[in-house]
Amino acid sequence: MTTRPDGPDEEGSATEPGTVLCARCGAAADGPPASWTLSVEAGVRRHYCEVCSRENLRAIEGRLDAEWW
Repeated sequence: MTTRPDGPDEEGSATEPGTVLCARCGAAADGPPASWTLSVEAGVRRHYCEVCSRENLRAIEGRLDAEWW
């Protein structure tokens, strides 16, 4: 189940054990769903939900850091 809070977590990290947040929009999910994208930027692991991944697919494939999206 995915929920979207008011704002994103800057790191896209977990708030509760097993909970993952989208680094872009703040959507939360229990564990990283298979449809989410995992990116390592400057040594930091960031998860992106399916919606954010689809909206920024070209930037992700071009290996641009999220700051350039």
